[in-house]
Amino acid sequence: MAHCLRRGNAAAAAAAVGAASPWRRAALASYHHTIQVVPRETAGPRAAARERRNGRVPAVLLTLAGAGPGEGVAHRKLLTADRKQLREMLKQSPYFLSTPVRLQVRAGERSTAVVHSGTVLPIKVHRDETSGNILNLVMVQADEGTMLKVNLPVEFKGEDVCPGLKKGGFLQKIRTSLVYLCPAEHIPPKIEVDLANLDIGDRVSMNDIPVHPTLKLLSKNETMPVCKILASKPVE
Repeated sequence: MAHCLRRGNAAAAAAAVGAASPWRRAALASYHHTIQVVPRETAGPRAAARERRNGRVPAVLLTLAGAGPGEGVAHRKLLTADRKQLREMLKQSPYFLSTPVRLQVRAGERSTAVVHSGTVLPIKVHRDETSGNILNLVMVQADEGTMLKVNLPVEFKGEDVCPGLKKGGFLQKIRTSLVYLCPAEHIPPKIEVDLANLDIGDRVSMNDIPVHPTLKLLSKNETMPVCKILASKPVE
């Protein structure tokens, strides 16, 4: 019996093992839904530059003083994350900044000991304007019951069946995001605007969009339009 496989057979065998091993899929899912970090001792530009040279991203975890959004920040924890993992997570999730994820703080870069774990919401990713490299990550503790102000991306669905667009109309997108006050356990990754029943001249206002009852829209004028169906594209 042969003790080696041809490339095609080896690939097929590997695929079969992966398909038959739930732990492999679970490990992959965990990699994309759990940010692995380690503590860092010092702040400042020199320390941050050193971390980046070592393939890591300086990160900060904010903990609010109370459950409300106006309670202020009680604590800032200095951390570093693996740049490769963050880059992969950003590729996998277009809603990275509106999706709570698990956080594991390990004792050290080569340690398997977990000293802290919990749920966090990434709120800022700073990138280099020229290279696009990730420079810094800011997260906030997102324990159940904590109210967080979240900038949620707006997505439009039903363009293919929209009566107004079928007549040759033009979709004017006025808002690409909306700010809501959300309980950490009910943060939606995005806000969907359904265009399926809109005709020319129709609009969707902020307060027309159905959301979870615990979410509160933060806007001085909730009747402002998010989009309109125009008869034609406006002249620039």
